[in-house]
Amino acid sequence: MPSETKTEQALSSHTPMMQQYLGLKSQHPDILLFYRMGDFYELFYDDAKRAAALLDISLTKRGQSAGTPIPMAGVPYHAVEGYLSRLVQLGESVAICEQIGDPATSKGPVERKVVRIVTPGTVTDEALLNERQDNLLCAIVQLRNQYGLAQIDLSSGRFLLNQVDNSDDLAALLQRLNPAELLYPEDFAASYLIEKRKGARRRPLWEFELATAKRLLCQQFATKDLLSFGVEDAPVALMAAGCVMQYVKDTQRAALPHIRAIALERSQDNIVLDAATRRNLELTVNLAGNYEHTLAAVLDRCQTAMGSRLLKRWIHAPLRSQAEVNARLDAVTELDSNFDELQQQLKHIGDIERVIARLALRSARPRDFARLRLALQQLPALTPQLSQFSSDLLCQISHSSQPLPALCQLLEQAIVENPPVLIRDGGVIAAGYNAELDQWRALASGATDYLEQLEQRERERTGIASLKVGFNRIHGYYIETGRSADTKVPAEYVRRQTLKNNERYIIPELKEYEDKVLGSQSKALALEKQLYEQLFELTVPFLAQLQQLAQALAGLDVLCNFAERADSLNYKRPQLRADTGIVLEQARHPVVEQVLTEPFIANPLTLHQQRRMLMITGPNMGGKSTYMRQTALIVLMAYIGSYVPADKAVIGPVDRIFTRIGASDDLASGRSTFMVEMTETATILHHATEHSLVLMDEIGRGTSTYDGLSLAWACADYLATKIKALTLFATHYFELTELAGQLPGLANVHLDAVEHGDDIVFMHHVQDGAASKSFGLQVAQLAGVPKAVIQRARQKLAELEHHSTPVSPKPNAAVTTTAPQLSLLDAEHPIVGQLRDINPDDFSARQALELLYQLKQQL
Repeated sequence: MPSETKTEQALSSHTPMMQQYLGLKSQHPDILLFYRMGDFYELFYDDAKRAAALLDISLTKRGQSAGTPIPMAGVPYHAVEGYLSRLVQLGESVAICEQIGDPATSKGPVERKVVRIVTPGTVTDEALLNERQDNLLCAIVQLRNQYGLAQIDLSSGRFLLNQVDNSDDLAALLQRLNPAELLYPEDFAASYLIEKRKGARRRPLWEFELATAKRLLCQQFATKDLLSFGVEDAPVALMAAGCVMQYVKDTQRAALPHIRAIALERSQDNIVLDAATRRNLELTVNLAGNYEHTLAAVLDRCQTAMGSRLLKRWIHAPLRSQAEVNARLDAVTELDSNFDELQQQLKHIGDIERVIARLALRSARPRDFARLRLALQQLPALTPQLSQFSSDLLCQISHSSQPLPALCQLLEQAIVENPPVLIRDGGVIAAGYNAELDQWRALASGATDYLEQLEQRERERTGIASLKVGFNRIHGYYIETGRSADTKVPAEYVRRQTLKNNERYIIPELKEYEDKVLGSQSKALALEKQLYEQLFELTVPFLAQLQQLAQALAGLDVLCNFAERADSLNYKRPQLRADTGIVLEQARHPVVEQVLTEPFIANPLTLHQQRRMLMITGPNMGGKSTYMRQTALIVLMAYIGSYVPADKAVIGPVDRIFTRIGASDDLASGRSTFMVEMTETATILHHATEHSLVLMDEIGRGTSTYDGLSLAWACADYLATKIKALTLFATHYFELTELAGQLPGLANVHLDAVEHGDDIVFMHHVQDGAASKSFGLQVAQLAGVPKAVIQRARQKLAELEHHSTPVSPKPNAAVTTTAPQLSLLDAEHPIVGQLRDINPDDFSARQALELLYQLKQQL
């Protein structure tokens, strides 16, 4: 009680308005409060200082309260979306406080309350979202050695769970999902997962209680339990789901009818891609952090934003089930000659997935209803086209894309053809939809005829030729005359306003009509807003069908997109087989071939049971990394259901794709380049299986030659003999090429180059066998290293080759395979050979003793 009394005393020293503000602010201490005052949203005290810095707006003062000046900053209410968008992108959250009381009847400050909270992970407004990117709210929690993650996309209603057994898999999940907002419990241990992440928010432990989570979810889905959703065996993920559900309810303060189900994503359903692999393959973000020159940038020609978002989800979660993949491929094959017309129709469908979510949250604007109406109007023409297809997936899409005539008719009758942006000023509800509204509107619009008649009558009655009847928003209706007509003005004219050259009057008849007209306008607007709110109720019964429709049309958009890409980029259908292996003919890198100005050099690849590892050698810049990456991308494209850039592709089952390509310091975590390299290598060696595709590039280059060479040899040996994964192993250690004759399933290939004097020409052709040289000096010369340095390096190289000593510390120096080199094979000592040739029975004791002295001397 003493603390409460102290707080009350502190508040009482402020003005009534600031007392109201501070009371509301105390309920939202950690986020910005936008406090509505007239035509502005105002911020005070620390919020004002913070917003002024974040938004680059003026920081001013508003009088005094409790004896001190009040810092203040504000933004116009009509431009608030732009400011909210900037704050959300910065990871900030905002509580929107509106006036809910009537200023005319309020004593003291008008009653206000927080009507919604805008956070990065819960925004649904069109202006605040990236239309071609998912906007996810996630929560994570750890229980002993398990991690749970819940993800919800409020702008679509999608609600999914993940449960993993280690922090590496959780890190890969977070990288794939890239949540706009991440919730975590107060005692979360793996702090490196949340450090420096925008939108990371600590939540109280009680929000992660399992019993609370189940109760909240059952309430949301109106079920007794969660058995029908198949999530009961993921309790840690359910704990995270409870936090997400509580947070969404707190921020939205509205029913969430579009969140109708929850599902568990199982890792065994998808090809696993760890964080390093997603980064190295540049799926949706390149190494510079941009979208351009990524796989998604090449593949995405979707006609709708929801199709584009679905494509990116498919890219990040390739399927393992060959049956499901073949169903997609069958659909793409069947769309080969029909995609063009379908894409033209899909253009008019728009992003109905997010429109539906706004309808469910009752935040849709008039043009959202118009967009949905336009989409529904396309279905009668789309349905016959879809019904001609026979593939299973297209039949399912056709079944889910049936017209909704009742809803379409409702929107056609209710909403005008081109509605305004907001309902605020009316003009949204169509004529003929509601008889009472039509009557009020007719009364308001009939004013023009009445005023013309009144004006003509008064001119004739008074004899004032310049007499006019007009209206303005401040003074209402008036009769205007010139100053020269003062003597003709009748006595019943009451002066309303005096201008420089004119006088304005009102008469009882005009005043009575003004009251009636203005009353009809306000009543029409109030009724129109009421009818608009009723539309939300009328669309709720269609939500399930609409969500199913949006999902089907997004899938159709992606499949048509795959057909278009195959046609435009000369992609071929991959063949999926049951036995392990990858066979590619004339394979190309899907991204690099689009960037090059000259023709891309296509190459073959063969991996199977008896040829599981390729040891790839060749010069720097010769194309080793491109060759490896294109293999992984082609496999990934095949397993998302896309045609691939190859003349032929036969691909067996794949459970994981790993890449160990390139490295950089992770100084924030205290890890060197070599430590990062070894950490990624360790992940591969611990988790790869015989069905994994592994890309290893330049293992061991971050340490001394002998250490690096030993590690590279051991890793190659382990992958080939223990794991037996399908492996592409690129190296500059030519000593490793000896392994081709020693390890089962290992073969040498190289990318060729041709020398012309001191110059080098990269051929980019993959050929069997080991490379003849590294061409390191030639590449250094191309890079602009001074000629004197290159010449000195050539001299040193000749010395090293002559003395048969590997270069230290780096493995990239040019060492020919014909020169003496370090052998990885255990060479037989000469003494062993001599002993093998000796028969002890042929020697006397003296001869045996002499032989022993000779052998000792040789040692």
